Amino acid sequence: MKRILGLVPALVFVAGLTLAEEKAESKTTKQALQSLNDLIGTWRGTGEPNGTREEKQRNFWQEKIAWEWQFKGKDVFLRAAFDKGKFFRTAELRYVPDKDCYRLTTATPDKETLVFEGKWEKKRLTLERADEKKKETQRLVVSLLHANRYVYRYEVKAAGRTSFKEIYRVGATKEGVAFAGGDDKPECVVSGGLGTMPVTYKGKTYYVCCSGCRDAFNDEPEKYIKEFEERKKKDAKDR
Repeated sequence: MKRILGLVPALVFVAGLTLAEEKAESKTTKQALQSLNDLIGTWRGTGEPNGTREEKQRNFWQEKIAWEWQFKGKDVFLRAAFDKGKFFRTAELRYVPDKDCYRLTTATPDKETLVFEGKWEKKRLTLERADEKKKETQRLVVSLLHANRYVYRYEVKAAGRTSFKEIYRVGATKEGVAFAGGDDKPECVVSGGLGTMPVTYKGKTYYVCCSGCRDAFNDEPEKYIKEFEERKKKDAKDR
């Protein structure tokens, strides 16, 4: 009996650690994705294949890309929808704490699912996948050049080769936002990104960056307002 009673505090301690770890993991996931807040919004993209100038001019295409936050319980991720996308219809970007990497799951126009994984370093997301059928490594590189400009390129490396060959690239410019920004821009109450849409709670106006954050705010306004106020206090102390 004494042995059983002695185990109770240990079990409570372990349970407490598990809850703390889950809470920290969820927070880490959101924070990791906040590094890519500049992606949120709608973009006009122009794509071109690798090749001669004539080939690029003849085979270029245009697409529209809309990025937004998604909150599905504990699952937090960024989602992109491609309008007239030549190679992708949708994409979901997640951070994987166990592997300390980012995972991009894409759906092609042919309804094929492709999964890429990689790192975020120096404003660049480098993601790779192995294609066993084609016997090659495929790579997507997303480079954030400015808050209102980014480029993604697709490369492949055949088995036995040491270098990648670029297949195509897409340059995208954000819609509806002036190229030059200032520090007086409103902050998204949910993600901490650039607030572009007003929301209200108890007569007070806040801002969100996308419809995903708007829905999350409407579901739990007090939770996100509390986190927002805590961020503001922390930022004030750090200055």
